[in-house]
Amino acid sequence: MKHIEQIKSKIAGQKTAAELVGNWQAKGEKVVFTNGCFDIVHRGHVDYLSRAADLGQRMVLGLNTDASVARLKGPDRPIVDEESRAILLAALQFIDLVVFFDEDTPYELIKAVQPDILVKGSDYKAEDIVGYDIVTGRGGTVETISFVEGFSTTNIIDKIIKTQ
Repeated sequence: MKHIEQIKSKIAGQKTAAELVGNWQAKGEKVVFTNGCFDIVHRGHVDYLSRAADLGQRMVLGLNTDASVARLKGPDRPIVDEESRAILLAALQFIDLVVFFDEDTPYELIKAVQPDILVKGSDYKAEDIVGYDIVTGRGGTVETISFVEGFSTTNIIDKIIKTQ
């Protein structure tokens, strides 16, 4: 059971996350932040998250709660509950911290943790990414990363439905 406890220790509340990030930054470590629903974690997610993590020394993932996912994606989502999604993501070696947020955007979470690098998918323009003002306002950077073609939660759900 020691591994599962190690994984669960990487899931924190906003206040603890802000303290940890501050400690890392005090040691000179660059903190990367990204966020999302990450419902049905797949290869595309792992590729995106690993490339985001490569941009700094620490990786913080803002994870939408179940209620937030339902508001954004519809009443049939998420497929995988928030605790399970958090555990799966925290199990990735390059994720240092998973933090839930219940709002529709991670703005307040970004304001609390003050990352050095903010990352989203390349379907966004950097200046349109929620938290751009916070991160760039303190001298940080905002990066976009392209997705792996052919991998999406929607595609997986559609494939499952078609095989019924």
